[in-house]
Amino acid sequence: MPLSESMRADLTALQPELSARYRDLHAHPELSMQETRTAGIVGDQLREQGWEVTEHVGVTGVVGVLRHGDGPTVLLRADMDGLPVKEDTGLAYASTAMGLDADGTEQPVMHACGHDTHITCLLGVTALLARHLDAWNGTILAVFQPGEEIAAGAQAMLDDRFLERFGRPDVCLGQHVMPLPAGHVAIRSGTAMAASDSLRVQLFGRGGHGSTPEATVDPVVMAAATIMRLQTVVSRVVAPNESAVLTVGSVHAGTKENIIPAQAELKLNIRSFTEGTRTKVLHAIDRIVGAEATASGAPEPPRITTLNRFPVTVNDEAATRSVQAALSQELGEEHVHEVPPLSGSEDFGTFGTTAGVPSVFWFWGGHDPAQEARFAPLIASGTLPDGVPGNHSPQFAPVIDPTLQVGVRCLLSAALAWIGIDQPNQP
Repeated sequence: MPLSESMRADLTALQPELSARYRDLHAHPELSMQETRTAGIVGDQLREQGWEVTEHVGVTGVVGVLRHGDGPTVLLRADMDGLPVKEDTGLAYASTAMGLDADGTEQPVMHACGHDTHITCLLGVTALLARHLDAWNGTILAVFQPGEEIAAGAQAMLDDRFLERFGRPDVCLGQHVMPLPAGHVAIRSGTAMAASDSLRVQLFGRGGHGSTPEATVDPVVMAAATIMRLQTVVSRVVAPNESAVLTVGSVHAGTKENIIPAQAELKLNIRSFTEGTRTKVLHAIDRIVGAEATASGAPEPPRITTLNRFPVTVNDEAATRSVQAALSQELGEEHVHEVPPLSGSEDFGTFGTTAGVPSVFWFWGGHDPAQEARFAPLIASGTLPDGVPGNHSPQFAPVIDPTLQVGVRCLLSAALAWIGIDQPNQP
């Protein structure tokens, strides 16, 4: 349902505060499961707003609870972690932060996926809900989740007895900023985002001098042959009416040009939309990696380990209709678009799946609305105009205004579809 005029007025008044908070969060990103500064800010803000606050849920997660009368329980989620990316936006508030990754390596850190906007918008929603108790009845669980980028945070919070401690929601709602024009939203029912599997492949050879390759088993050649053969998985193993992506994103071997190393390491990422396709691709990877090692005369079998796994994100059909109707009322139908499934991945759905309740996840725009004409022919296909930085790019930088206001309006209007007292037909 749309926001009331008094809510809109308060949101306008909040804009300077939201903008300042966003700039601060953007300038101080933290890597996955290390979001201590961010969590502290979130906890302090929620307490000032009058929420019951629990910190350190699933390591660095924060949960705010606000109860007002009888009604549904709605979970609203924002993720908090940054990425090991060196920012190249040129913004006055650009990040210069550094952090240690899981391997203990120092990395530049950036909010290259827009999680700073997610945090800011949810804090805007929590502020308005606390100020406008006359507009709703029910319970809100405001979930600020760590570790989304490594598919660890949602499960960590659930493993920390989230449902037992805070109750089972009736619906889970979440959103993600994307390089759409600000003011536009993309949503679909059913499969919304792909599953993702990230793997480490260790290949074992026998090292030696570069001048005597016959005395070695070269893992660099083994890795090269494996990489090339893996390119046939999508083109020759996956059927044309199925969809998958297989990327070799990291290759490491050796330290010097005249030394044949003893090992090589690959890191792979797979995206798929069905369990059958996923299984088929993973079996093909296992077969190809093992066969190339055997063909190279490897002294020991390769080792494949899972780094992380994201589930398929599935939007409940009935709940999605309710959210889509609320967004259309708030933004106008011409600004709400149905799109194909995206090949990106999320762990948000873990909350709804574990609780056994419907969930809905949608995308709102953060790109300059003056560029709307460039996007118009492409929005329905889920593609971007040439030269527009996407999520995870070092140049990814949502515009502050009106992105933050629209994000607050989207999440709040979706929540009010369940808890708003003027909602005649609650989902």
